[in-house]
Amino acid sequence: MSTRIAFLKGHGTENDFVIVPDPENAIDLPPAAVAALCDRRAGIGGDGLLHVVRSAAHPEALPMAAEAEWFMDYRNGDGSIAEMCGNGVRVFARYLQHAGHVSAGDIAVATRGGVKTVHIAKTVSDSGSAAGDITVGMGKALLPEGDVTVSVGERGWPARNVNMGNPHAVAFVDDLAHAGDLRTPPPFSPAAAYPDGVNVEFVVDRGPRHVALRVHERGAGETRSCGTGACAVAVATARRDGADPGVTGTPATYTVDVPGGTLVITERPDGEIEMTGPAVIVAEGVIESEWLENALR
Repeated sequence: MSTRIAFLKGHGTENDFVIVPDPENAIDLPPAAVAALCDRRAGIGGDGLLHVVRSAAHPEALPMAAEAEWFMDYRNGDGSIAEMCGNGVRVFARYLQHAGHVSAGDIAVATRGGVKTVHIAKTVSDSGSAAGDITVGMGKALLPEGDVTVSVGERGWPARNVNMGNPHAVAFVDDLAHAGDLRTPPPFSPAAAYPDGVNVEFVVDRGPRHVALRVHERGAGETRSCGTGACAVAVATARRDGADPGVTGTPATYTVDVPGGTLVITERPDGEIEMTGPAVIVAEGVIESEWLENALR
């Protein structure tokens, strides 16, 4: 391990990430190291970690290298591996722009959930740094059949099973407070519906085509935002509202409020989903290898 490892910190609607640039996939990041870096008291702090690797240098991404130069090797805050992270993709793209690897416009990013198309708006802040929203093509939602329920304490709700490259259970509630503290995973049934765990969204209506959510992210606990979760919520809400674009032939756009801000989700008649929202680089620095070695003992 090198003596000093570069890192950055970024967030998308306050879903925050430690960013570790490693183009040649030379840095060993075992789960314990990721968890130490994401620790909010003893580490840098983050809901997850974005390991930035060239697709050609990572065995999981090599088949996608012809389509996307860069691979988002995403890890949850507990060190576990995740298939996708919608807010993470936007922050990943912002980092690539910040580092000069890409320019504003359309780029492709490889993820464990497939290659995602990202559009970086051509906007610059007053300070001269990159700004503006980033739009991610999130692919199509899968809607597995079968009844699912989630519960908090004595309350239980039916939930819509939506897969956005990672699994979600979307429950409509009367009050977001009914979700409880969300530090621990809300129980769900049947267990076979989500053998590897699930992200759980609790949703309330705010107005026409406008909802708000709270989320427990698998491997991270309650987070301030979840991009794939916002997409899953928009899809579930459209189906509830009878606004399935595949049936109506008309795109369905929902404003989704998360604790950390607002995302805009559009599902097109062909099933493709686009998510638009902010992405910010907050800081950059170095990780001392001595601290990391001590943290892993």
